[in-house]
Amino acid sequence: MRKVLSTLGFVGFAFIVIVIGRYVIVAQDVVTGEWRADARPERQDKEDRDKIHISFERTSSKWGHNQSGDSYSYNDLQGLTREQAQNWNVTFRLVREAGTVECRGSFANGKGSGTFRFTPSAGFIDAMRTRGFDFTKASSRHSDADPDNRLFAAALINVTTALADDLRSNFPNSDADDLFKAAIFKIDSRFMAEMKATGFPNLQMEDLVKARIFKIDADYVRQVREMGFDSRDFESLVKFRIFKVTPEFLSQLKAEGFSNLEPEEVVKFRIFNIDTDFIRKAKAENPNVTVEDLVRMKIGVYRRSDD
Repeated sequence: MRKVLSTLGFVGFAFIVIVIGRYVIVAQDVVTGEWRADARPERQDKEDRDKIHISFERTSSKWGHNQSGDSYSYNDLQGLTREQAQNWNVTFRLVREAGTVECRGSFANGKGSGTFRFTPSAGFIDAMRTRGFDFTKASSRHSDADPDNRLFAAALINVTTALADDLRSNFPNSDADDLFKAAIFKIDSRFMAEMKATGFPNLQMEDLVKARIFKIDADYVRQVREMGFDSRDFESLVKFRIFKVTPEFLSQLKAEGFSNLEPEEVVKFRIFNIDTDFIRKAKAENPNVTVEDLVRMKIGVYRRSDD
């Protein structure tokens, strides 16, 4: 998952806080600050081992401190190679539709630091406005008063006009905050079409964000169907992912006599940590024990009807 840390506002739900917010863009302004990077593979997440993590910081007397960080492919950084990111004086650029981030500094033993300068693209602002995404207007009640942050963030997470077209065609009423979420979580027309084809034609942006966060795709929907569950309930899929419901776990439950469970009942087994050993002990006392009986036994309030 992309790591985006900033003071740009917030949009949140259970377990997850996504940082986005409100910005006003002044295309003539230039953003400057400091960058720090870590190119050591052992310090990267597994999926980012071939990338470099860079954080950008800027501080102003008027707007305070702002920090944004992400992992970038070396192919996206003009003038920087993996070898240079070990021990080298460097000058490199991140060129995006929203503008260009120019960096200078040095690396020692895979750790780098230096200064950066971001030059925004006035053409990008105009192109977004023609698509119905006006970066000069607030789109949520969560506000960041810095007039430069949104365009700078758009460059860092690679908001593009192609993504704006994808979003507008699928969500006519979407706003700039939705556009940022789509960029952060790689929600493009291909992924939207994939989720529709699996039987979810009416998912909203927040649903698609959850799908990305919890790795719900066409393959996982197929797995759930093979488990014997109706996958049309999207929230059940989310719960299955959160509580790690797998085909192996369901096979264990079936082997213990629980073969016709509802999704909520399956989740209860995970929530209350009811495993096969506990089921067997419970069945030794009551062969007809139910899911609710097992839950009561776990929390210590179970009483048999014949007691």
